[in-house]
Amino acid sequence: MMIVKIVIFGIIGFLFCLGMIVPSFAHTTVHVEKYQIEAGWGIEPPVVGIRNDLVFKITEPGETEGSYKGITSAFKDVDAAVMFGGAIKNIDINSDPRPGYYFSPIIPTKTGTYMVEFKGELDGTVIDIKIPVEDVESTAILDFPPTTSEGTADVTALKNAVSSLQQDISKLKSGETSVSTSDGSTSYDFAILGLSIAAASIILAIIALIKRK
Repeated sequence: MMIVKIVIFGIIGFLFCLGMIVPSFAHTTVHVEKYQIEAGWGIEPPVVGIRNDLVFKITEPGETEGSYKGITSAFKDVDAAVMFGGAIKNIDINSDPRPGYYFSPIIPTKTGTYMVEFKGELDGTVIDIKIPVEDVESTAILDFPPTTSEGTADVTALKNAVSSLQQDISKLKSGETSVSTSDGSTSYDFAILGLSIAAASIILAIIALIKRK
């Protein structure tokens, strides 16, 4: 009975969470006098080489305490730029249908820390700030299955084994080397059998490698 209750409460809790959980964004918010300026990525985590948007939200206090309203035409007299290390690029700002929301398309080409710079004047308030946004990650954070160098190493090892096997067969056929049985006599058939088993093992290894990929 206790197990049944635990399961029921677990299901209820899960359904409750489905209705309450909202996406979590690693956006940064700064205040400039009465204005609240938020900056971040449209898709998080941001990944190098994948198209994304720098998104912004600019608000001011609303009519009721604790409320905020979006600022329209916020970038009429404010210039925006994206910064990475010593590089800086002026960006065009597009308005979102929602008041106070803006975005700028961008494809990050390097991993690391990016910053957004705002300079200008917003309804008489001087704006001169830099806002860091979430670090851009390598594609490894999204890769599946994970890519490694193990496959290349395996192929190289198999190539070396095949090459060695071919050399052994050539030497055996030319009489350069010989294989003796337990009674001291030379057995060509016995040697060929051993090399065949080795070849079969390599072939099986190649098949296993192909299936793994």
